[in-house]
Amino acid sequence: MRSLKYVAAAVIGAALTGSVAAQAYPNKPVRIIVAYQAGQGTDVATRYIAEQLSKSMGQNFFVDNRPGAGANLGTMAAARAPADGYTLTMGTNATHGVNQFLYANIGFDPEKDFEPIILTGTFPMVISASPTVPINSISELVATATAKPKSADIALPSTTARLVFEFLKERSNAPLFGVPYKGSASSMTEVMGGQIPLTIDTVTASRPLIESGKLKAIGVTSLKPSELLPGVKPVAEQGMPGFEVLAWNALYAPKGTPTAIIQLLNAEMQKIMAQPETRQKLLSLGFERGGGTPEQLAEFGRAERRKWGPIITTAGIKAE
Repeated sequence: MRSLKYVAAAVIGAALTGSVAAQAYPNKPVRIIVAYQAGQGTDVATRYIAEQLSKSMGQNFFVDNRPGAGANLGTMAAARAPADGYTLTMGTNATHGVNQFLYANIGFDPEKDFEPIILTGTFPMVISASPTVPINSISELVATATAKPKSADIALPSTTARLVFEFLKERSNAPLFGVPYKGSASSMTEVMGGQIPLTIDTVTASRPLIESGKLKAIGVTSLKPSELLPGVKPVAEQGMPGFEVLAWNALYAPKGTPTAIIQLLNAEMQKIMAQPETRQKLLSLGFERGGGTPEQLAEFGRAERRKWGPIITTAGIKAE
């Protein structure tokens, strides 16, 4: 009986400690590790969120860029940081979704080493074609690939593009062929020049070229039409129900960060996400705003890993 009293006292003490920590939080600057270079999309979006948190919480939130090793270096540093709420990290579909299947050892566990806070933004990929190519829909892409495989080659400038490609190949059963590229600049140039008929890329990279008529969009990879590309039909509405591939950003803290601080940060982020100016700013950066609870983010991350692990393993995709 006495031992039960000690356990109860310990639990109550821990809860009170967390509550006190949340009441005083933050009383010094908070860094948000971004495992990408300054100026990259995740970095720019995180800087905006840091600015809003600084205003909302009355303390400086700042970005600490730690790029390298496919974003694993910065994320590993975040996992090993003190779990006191003063180090956060902006995770992505790479760091907390697929990297563990692409690399032999990423140096952290995306579930065991982090406390989820909130999903901050998502964006679909877009499948586009050269305006000179007579392919205007996913069904035409599949039909063309089936009839003349080499006439439907697809440029793949990133790992996420490769995942879209593998998922499309699996769902369509068409003899699709992907051509790897080192980044969007070279792949876009070749598609616009007619050297390769199609590409899969981010909305951010594709949208200016689609709007100027240099590319034509034939499908987005969100389940529903995206505000980022109005008028472009989802692949899921073109004969492939359930087809969804999203890139995403989400805020995390090191494992063991007090629950009260996690809840406080989630509540503040919910307020920020509800503001119309946040929606507009994120749309301008190529993101649709996120939201939800820490528990929902945790399940979202698990679902992403369950989805992509088998596809990556079956396709034999490895980080370059």
